Amino acid sequence: MIKLNKILFPTDFSRCADQALEHAVFLAEKYDAEIHVLHAVTLFNDQAGVVNDEFEETEEMIKKLEDIAEIQLNKVTDAHENDDIKIIKAQTRGISAAPAILDYASENLIDLIVIGTHGRRGLGHFFLGSVAEEIVRMSECPVFTIREAEKPTHPKAKENILVPVDFSEHSRNALANAKEIAKSYQAKIHLLHIIEETIHPAYSLSGKSSIFDIVPNIKEDCEKRLSKMISETIGDEVKTEIKIVSGQAANEIINYAKTNTMDLIVIATHGLTGLEHLLLGSTTEKVVRMASCPVFTVKSFGKSLI
Repeated sequence: MIKLNKILFPTDFSRCADQALEHAVFLAEKYDAEIHVLHAVTLFNDQAGVVNDEFEETEEMIKKLEDIAEIQLNKVTDAHENDDIKIIKAQTRGISAAPAILDYASENLIDLIVIGTHGRRGLGHFFLGSVAEEIVRMSECPVFTIREAEKPTHPKAKENILVPVDFSEHSRNALANAKEIAKSYQAKIHLLHIIEETIHPAYSLSGKSSIFDIVPNIKEDCEKRLSKMISETIGDEVKTEIKIVSGQAANEIINYAKTNTMDLIVIATHGLTGLEHLLLGSTTEKVVRMASCPVFTVKSFGKSLI
């Protein structure tokens, strides 16, 4: 059973954020939770449209930004004043948005962060990074990301849920969360396992070029393990489907979700940080950045909703 009391909705008042707000409001109504609508004032970083380079970082300037934000926050909350939910407006200051949002979440015992992502790619992503991805990586609670879309789907449209499984405890936890979400929406769970064919160069000396050459029955073994996970974690409470593909994890997850019209991806994050994250990257963050449907990220540490 999902226990959701406090939802944090960080906003920069963009179209992307507006789309994410609809999901936050829907979840608040569904689970009788309160919404914290938060704006982080971050000078010279995310306020390029408001702050001119000629200004100095002064208290007067910060106050002006906060006054502008207060007007925008009022517009957001006024639009939902007739909804049967409790909305709390808040502002915070920080050098950059993500740490300010994460601090607020921790201090206010937030259960779930709902945030929009612009899905930047290429050089735009390389130089600007992503607030959503940093929050996904560092948050102590689950994160629900919604990518900006030309034609956004209705928040309650959850018929097919994709759960990538690598047989780790992290993915087992994601599957347990997906089960409760699926029960709530009467949705079907699609378990996806990706077999990465790339092998250690040492195996090439023996003429082996693929993992299928080394473990011929790997697909059958994976099917058995997936069936066992379903039996142990889901049982017969939710409809399930198993799919095994080969390729690169993030790309296959994104392609499967798009090709099969998934409504939601539930995925675990291993919480890599520092040099380890820099070198290895994160499948979860790539999925958050590129998936066309919303992504619910389950933490390998911290708070759980079940």
